[in-house]
Amino acid sequence: MIPLTVPEIRRLLRALQEPPARFGFRLAWSVWRRRHQAVAQRGHRARRAQRHTATLDAASSSGGVRLLGSAPPLPLPSPGLSEAEWQRILPLLPPQTPRVGRPAHPHRPLVETMIWVERTGASWRQIPPHHGPWQRVYNRYRLWRASGLWARISAAVAPVPDARDGPTLLPTLYAQENVA
Repeated sequence: MIPLTVPEIRRLLRALQEPPARFGFRLAWSVWRRRHQAVAQRGHRARRAQRHTATLDAASSSGGVRLLGSAPPLPLPSPGLSEAEWQRILPLLPPQTPRVGRPAHPHRPLVETMIWVERTGASWRQIPPHHGPWQRVYNRYRLWRASGLWARISAAVAPVPDARDGPTLLPTLYAQENVA
């Protein structure tokens, strides 16, 4: 059984003011609830441990990130943007420090993660944990895409076709952004 919690103690104290038959019911219900929570807690811990070891095993054996479920492993994010690419993007981005409120998160890791998601076709929830919460990256991407900033960033990072090499195919990231 799990130990008594503060809310559980409050419920039991309120139950003391009820008739004895009702108090007996409340007490039995509290015991059942704590037993049930203990069983559920053990099951959750076991499931998380199993998923964690399966994720680590798959990632180490395939060189990629394997997420829960049966999705194929994703390639790990590339080292990121080159310094030349970052210098082309930097003037397009909004100021890093907002006028009010808490400081914003740095743009560069977020931009690198957005590009990785689009290049790999991964879902936002498949972002590796060391990149931070997927919601942070997705919300910034959504705002930038709605304002048209993401199209300008994509154009700045798009490979420049070299006439000596012949025509080059652009990744779907750039083709999709320029169509819309």
